[in-house]
Amino acid sequence: MKKEEMLPYKFESLTDFHQMFGLPKPVHPLVSLIDINDMKYNPADLPSSIVLNFFKISFKTSLCGRAKYGQHYYDFGEGGLVFTSPNQVFESPNGSSHSGYILLVHSDFLFSYPLTKTIRQYGFFSYAANEALHLSDKEREVIIALLKVIDDELKSRIDDFSQDVIVSQIDLLLTYSNRFYKRQFITRKAVNNDLLQKVEDILNSYFDKETSLKYGIPTVQYLADQTNLSPSYLSDMLRSLTGQNAQHLIHHKLVEKAKEILSTSNLSVSQIAYQLGFEYPQSFSRLFKIKTKTTPLAFRQSFN
Repeated sequence: MKKEEMLPYKFESLTDFHQMFGLPKPVHPLVSLIDINDMKYNPADLPSSIVLNFFKISFKTSLCGRAKYGQHYYDFGEGGLVFTSPNQVFESPNGSSHSGYILLVHSDFLFSYPLTKTIRQYGFFSYAANEALHLSDKEREVIIALLKVIDDELKSRIDDFSQDVIVSQIDLLLTYSNRFYKRQFITRKAVNNDLLQKVEDILNSYFDKETSLKYGIPTVQYLADQTNLSPSYLSDMLRSLTGQNAQHLIHHKLVEKAKEILSTSNLSVSQIAYQLGFEYPQSFSRLFKIKTKTTPLAFRQSFN
């Protein structure tokens, strides 16, 4: 991969990420804690921007500067916590000297836990957040202690309780981060009206409010109307920013919502299909298998 490439490079797995940054294979396929000092890579060999298929929480302990995030720049000039969500676009590391840790968590690791529903409600995973969470010395100690528990658990022998322990620590880390963010932004509110944020908000609201039950699957025309753009222009803009057109982003959100419902409810596949706006359950199952390489029932059974 060379810097002159225009479209973002997508990391489908944690293993892909480890390989790109000169790290050994992750000890767990769905969760990994990385010491930034262990990353070995040549910035010139990285794509200019990247997209992850998993959550990333970066704890930078030293001066880092700023980086492109979505359509704007994310400021973390004094280090701190930086959060990115699956399918978001951000700039590749530039090789500037810094230290800290990166926690990678695939959505599949959280399914069957309440956190799978609540994690996207944290505002710091949104494009609207454009500043790192700056921590006091005491707050840093809290975050480091939580990361150490996760690290110890990953390095220990995996047993029936390992996932419960790690998920609980991630949940606690996000709860503390929310508290710290409230303190940091107590007198101001992040406002960002860029296109990526708008599309993200529209789709989240559409599925969270179950609008699909009444109007069916959201269409590209619907997104275009909501953003005051033509369908073709909207898709062209999204493709230039993310490498995916509007239809692909709709399908991505559909599948993520389906995974959430499959892992946290007893609804049948047909009921889920109708809830998401599909007229025929077979169409839902076909799309789910194309996107995940498995059937909805097989995905649900993997959590039993």
